[in-house]
Amino acid sequence: MDACDALIVGGGPAGSACAWALKRAGLDVAIIDRATFPRNKVCGGWITPAVLEELQIDPKEYARGRVLQPLTGFLTGRIGGPEVRTDYGQPVSCGIRRCEFDAFLLERSGARVLQNTPLKTTERAGGQWIVNATLAARILIGAGGHFCPVARHLGADARKETAVAAQELEFEMTPEQQQKCSIRGEVPELYFCGDMKGYGWCFRKGNYLNVGLGRLDQKGLPNHVAEFVAFLRKAGKIAFDLPVSMLGHAYLLYSRTNRKVVDDAVVLIGDAAGVAYSQSGEGIRPAIESGLLAAEVIVAAKGKYTRENLEPYRTALAERFGESGPDLSTSVGSRLPSSWIEALGRAVLANGWFSRHVVLDRWFLHRKQPALHLFPGAEQIEER
Repeated sequence: MDACDALIVGGGPAGSACAWALKRAGLDVAIIDRATFPRNKVCGGWITPAVLEELQIDPKEYARGRVLQPLTGFLTGRIGGPEVRTDYGQPVSCGIRRCEFDAFLLERSGARVLQNTPLKTTERAGGQWIVNATLAARILIGAGGHFCPVARHLGADARKETAVAAQELEFEMTPEQQQKCSIRGEVPELYFCGDMKGYGWCFRKGNYLNVGLGRLDQKGLPNHVAEFVAFLRKAGKIAFDLPVSMLGHAYLLYSRTNRKVVDDAVVLIGDAAGVAYSQSGEGIRPAIESGLLAAEVIVAAKGKYTRENLEPYRTALAERFGESGPDLSTSVGSRLPSSWIEALGRAVLANGWFSRHVVLDRWFLHRKQPALHLFPGAEQIEER
């Protein structure tokens, strides 16, 4: 039987970030994932400079042969309403393709990776986890997304949770389609639904175009998506038919989840823990940060992975993400008629100051939240 210190179920950004940090601390780490990388992943696909800083990634290195689209501004508004353009004059975020980004992080993690390997069985024996009857680990880390089997082991029931549902597609445009697309690569476009329960996006990354929409209210999602695509075409954003069908996925917002994230020798990270930002639903940065925070606690436990020793991770999540509070629709929407919410949305989304300092700086970019610096550089580890 193969053995490791830590077994991570899920090779996405959360799992890869956690593995990278644990490996740098000297632990033997393995990752299993039911997919084969590179894989397609439903996601708008942008990261802030903080992500590169936290993972100590050289952007020039990453950009070799991969998409790294600088974003210097945004168009925001209500679907069918006035648009507000915000220019920052410098890159404040970067567009990535998840198929490239996830594969890069997984390889860079340095962990042993077992691809095309779903988690089928878990057994607790002799102070270890026995997974699929072939792999023993001292601690099990669930990073398998909203429907992670490790989360189910801790009692999560996705059928009873309020999740964001999204549909999205990404494709490489033909030369003709490029001429019929008015979206600029450095300026993604974000459009909120009238009831403020979701938003759609249209995002160009070089020759690739990403279009999608996500909502807290899952009922009628296909109709909302169809209406959004119709709006994009009517407004001249994309003057052609989308070539492929959209794919769907679901995820939890941090302000709306009560998942158990730690137990004896088990931790949940990323979408398995439900750490997506409450206002924007963006999940890459919080997923990566949850992986790094979990790694810090695991290293500090020094092999004694009791629930008590792992509890600081739950506290760290609350300190990092708990102050964000509910979004506009949850804090106000439960108390006001829908017509009032729509009127309020029209007013605030048409305001340039609100669009820049609240919608973008606070909800989407989290510009005032500094990057985590939990692990030393490689040269410092070598010196130790």
